[in-house]
Amino acid sequence: MAAETFSPGIAVEVGKIGRELKKLWADGGGTKTRASLVNLAVYSEEAGSLPINTKIISEMTEDHACRAIVIEANPASKENRVEAWINVHCHVPRAGSKQVCSEQLSFLLAGPCARLLPNIVFSQLDSDLPFYLWWQGEFSETMDPQLWAWVDRVIYDSQVWRDFQTQMKQVETAQADAKQRIVLCDLNWTRLIQIRLALAQFFDHPATHRYFDEIDTVEIDFAPGFSSTALLLAGWFGGQLKWTDAKKAGEHEFHFHGRKGNEIKVALSGKTGEPISRCAVRCGAVEFLVVHAAKADLLNVAAGERSCRLPAGRNDTIELVSNELMRGSPHRPYLRALNCVREFL
Repeated sequence: MAAETFSPGIAVEVGKIGRELKKLWADGGGTKTRASLVNLAVYSEEAGSLPINTKIISEMTEDHACRAIVIEANPASKENRVEAWINVHCHVPRAGSKQVCSEQLSFLLAGPCARLLPNIVFSQLDSDLPFYLWWQGEFSETMDPQLWAWVDRVIYDSQVWRDFQTQMKQVETAQADAKQRIVLCDLNWTRLIQIRLALAQFFDHPATHRYFDEIDTVEIDFAPGFSSTALLLAGWFGGQLKWTDAKKAGEHEFHFHGRKGNEIKVALSGKTGEPISRCAVRCGAVEFLVVHAAKADLLNVAAGERSCRLPAGRNDTIELVSNELMRGSPHRPYLRALNCVREFL
């Protein structure tokens, strides 16, 4: 990936961003239409993330018009520095010849200037459009409550967290500071969408609902580094089917009690392949199976002698975030799943 070729755009003074944007649009000669449905701020403390995230925004805006505010911060730097750039990402829709463009404002914050994050974000928001904050990596130990008061949805990936409990506590504290208005969007949950849809379709017909109380074993195979993804999938079963009394019975084995008091074993196994490469649900002699072969774009789905294939989705950052930009739900199943396995994450 030649991320270094993606420039953040035209360098500008922070106080002249609005004026320079107007000049940029005027130079377009009326061939470009500005479009924006949400404000999307992308925050990273990873050195060199600015060109990488510019590439991501360039691709995402083809389907999701937004005002992007891309920030690379280095709070630990001894140098106090603020730099800013403006850019537009234009795409020609299938119908029509006029280009549809999204604005990107980029900032490099170093040293004490990193504390200016809330002020910079607020001053650049596009009118009263929803504000999505995509926080890459781990959350800072001290997060400014002023920032969270404006956020509608916060996007993060718990798969990269080293200490889930501490990080989740920070997220929930921010949510409480914002009086619960923030919707939590975990990309670690989003990457389970197609697996969950494939499993749920086994039980679409009312005649199959009797199997809910007959489940005795769930087996989940996960790739190295994705044990938390597997746990969230286990939590989805538990949260949706009202399993209780979760107990750890081994390094990767958990026991629950079903609604009728029956014991249910959930076994997780590390295997090379996709984040979740296999999930088997056993109800006595009946098995429901979903398999995602390595690098395949389809899921192999089987129940007894019947089988079919369903879309698999990809563990791709752009696809995962794009999914979140399309969704408006409060993610209640995620919260139920999380609470079901929280102590094991």
